Amino acid sequence: MAVRFASRTSLLEETPVAAFAERLFAHLPRADQRRWAQAYLEGLLATPGKKSVRRLAAAVSASPTAGQSLHQFINSSPWDWGPARRELAHWAQEREPVRAWTLGRAVLPKRGDRSVGVQRRFVASSGRTLNCQLAMGAFLSTRTVAVPVDWHLLLSERWAADQQLRGRARIPESVRHRPVWEHALALVDSMVERSRHTAVPVVADMSDCQEAGSLVRALSRHQQDFVVAVPGRLPVDPGGPTPPGSARSLSARPAAQTAEAVLRARSTRHPHTATSATSNTADGRQQHVRTASCLVRLPALGKGGPSARPVHRLFAEWSPQRQQPGRIWITNLVDRQIEEVRSLAALHRGTAATVTALEEDFGLCDFEGRSFPGWHHHMTLVSAAYTFERFSG
Repeated sequence: MAVRFASRTSLLEETPVAAFAERLFAHLPRADQRRWAQAYLEGLLATPGKKSVRRLAAAVSASPTAGQSLHQFINSSPWDWGPARRELAHWAQEREPVRAWTLGRAVLPKRGDRSVGVQRRFVASSGRTLNCQLAMGAFLSTRTVAVPVDWHLLLSERWAADQQLRGRARIPESVRHRPVWEHALALVDSMVERSRHTAVPVVADMSDCQEAGSLVRALSRHQQDFVVAVPGRLPVDPGGPTPPGSARSLSARPAAQTAEAVLRARSTRHPHTATSATSNTADGRQQHVRTASCLVRLPALGKGGPSARPVHRLFAEWSPQRQQPGRIWITNLVDRQIEEVRSLAALHRGTAATVTALEEDFGLCDFEGRSFPGWHHHMTLVSAAYTFERFSG
């Protein structure tokens, strides 16, 4: 049912959406800000198709100035999105136990060159060069759903260095160009700070990121459990722990090999076979999936022998129909059963499905403003709308 704002000066009547919005945006100092936050949220939930500000306003208000007010709230009103995202994460954690923190990326196509962070880029997932924004999100993955609770906009070096572009888009001085792995680590650090519970494993698909090893090293230093997909060309040193003082530990370590080469050798010599419920055939029969797994270390970047480098487990799946491995994963959960870490790795599919739903049904790509704060305001409300619907349906 559409909500009319035309003559309202106080918050809307109490509904589940109103209570949800009041909790997320209670930090906003003015009643009109909280009212328009709820209006934008209601519009995202009620408006089919493209989520333009004009269409969102028409869905929730009879006032001819509602569109202008919504645009002002999203693009110009100087409100902090951090507290709303923190409350969104807490609200979601209260509804289902979290199995993992997952990271996902979104490609947001744009027309023109004025939107913050927009640039022509080659996008590996589509195999094309697109005019787009790139975003990375942090998700709470439960038994049934992955919900977005934080976002970073990935700025190119050009956007970060051009003071005219920065000023026009109102990019804060603290925001700079960073490689993808640094954005991933920063999102994980924020999740640690915001979580009300014990840290859970991080699951991230970095299979197209040549700097994935830097993220793995950083998560290890932070003593954060992880399951990360890496490129097949990632250099690794095969072999696990060795007894102190043994001939092997005192000798020169083997030359680094690629992750794919190590797993190919392992698959041939010592295959591990498990039945995967996610690999049913067309007629409903389960098929066996071969999982190759071995212990490795990342090559040293400086001084320090093997004992200074943590041991990780490398694993990947081969189906009977394929000669190439699927995604190659690395984890520091070396004491867990392989089926358990495979189950964690599979959570990335739910995150990818959430990104698709956000794009198709919740207006992830429909932000019409050009500013950095406006982009974050929009992404916060899109995340809130998706999370509310998934836990309230």
